[in-house]
Amino acid sequence: MARAFGTVLLLLTLVVIAWMMTVQQSSSSRKQQTQEVDQAQATANGVAFEQAQAQLEQQHALNGTYAGTSLAGFGVTLVRADASTYCIQNAGAHLPGPGGAAATGPC
Repeated sequence: MARAFGTVLLLLTLVVIAWMMTVQQSSSSRKQQTQEVDQAQATANGVAFEQAQAQLEQQHALNGTYAGTSLAGFGVTLVRADASTYCIQNAGAHLPGPGGAAATGPC
């Protein structure tokens, strides 16, 4: 009887250890997936901002102002623009320009 109890206890211990290892691996995997999604979003933001900047610079070269530039289809919003500066944003980041760097949050 004692031998059977010891065997069951050993088996239960192994099951608990295996479960704990699985949970730990799942947690690490979720963290890595979250980091990959964040990196992909940052890359997408960068592409959208670059395309919008090109449109803004074209508008400025033709008209001498950033105001009135249409950014429809670029996935960004022109929050403010005048003759010498602008700020564009999307859902998670903004870019002051010209020459600014993208940063999280709104303009």
